[in-house]
Amino acid sequence: MGEIFSRIEHVRTADEVVQQVESLILEGVLSSGDRLPGERELARQFEVSRPILRDALKALEQRGLLVTRHGGGTYVADVTGEIFARPVMDLIASHRKATADYLEYRRAMESIAAEFAARRATADDRALLHRIMARMEAAHVKGDLVEDAAIDVEFHTAIGECAHNIVLLHTLRSCYRLLSDGVFHNRLMIFTLPGARDELLAQHRAIHDAVVNGDPEAARSAAARHIDYVERAMVEADRFDDWRRVSRLRLSQRSVGGRRVTGDAAE
Repeated sequence: MGEIFSRIEHVRTADEVVQQVESLILEGVLSSGDRLPGERELARQFEVSRPILRDALKALEQRGLLVTRHGGGTYVADVTGEIFARPVMDLIASHRKATADYLEYRRAMESIAAEFAARRATADDRALLHRIMARMEAAHVKGDLVEDAAIDVEFHTAIGECAHNIVLLHTLRSCYRLLSDGVFHNRLMIFTLPGARDELLAQHRAIHDAVVNGDPEAARSAAARHIDYVERAMVEADRFDDWRRVSRLRLSQRSVGGRRVTGDAAE
């Protein structure tokens, strides 16, 4: 982690340290699971005494923003995961309408986020998007579906960060948490559909290009088209998954040459 903490000006108190860390979490600079520097290094960056720093860290822990893990180290708490409680996540996973509503929500919010990002992205934001896009293209060449899916979430999170709207950022992060936690079980199957990986890469490239080129309308349209495609692909992936389930049942039920077939191929 680079030096993201800055010298406390004027009156050096624990409250000033608390406010700075809170702001970094709120702005998305610090994310869930990020490890803070050690006590000595933090005190140096803030230019406060270690007793003041300890008071600040204790206050942040009491507010549920930081946690101290076994074995040492202070980390940003899992603040994003609190927005969708596990019972709600389970309901979303088991109800088809919730999936449709989820995508409808994403279409609206990501369109706005992409538009804002195109208007507001800084040079550093654009550099971050370039790096993520390069990694996405490298993963595409490797054909690693798990890596594809992980970078997909990272890409959309970065677009939300580039929008520079705190509420939008955190609602989108909680939204993407449903993907990372495997609530939508057919998510990875989308990448196995014929031509899907190429199409998804092109869609992400279109969003990326519109944002870095500062074209709000193109960014908004590209984001909406992307979710439209994902919605169609999820339906197709569900159908394919059902076909595969039925095919496996048939294969296990029938016999070849008097022997029952129980695996993926005849004996």
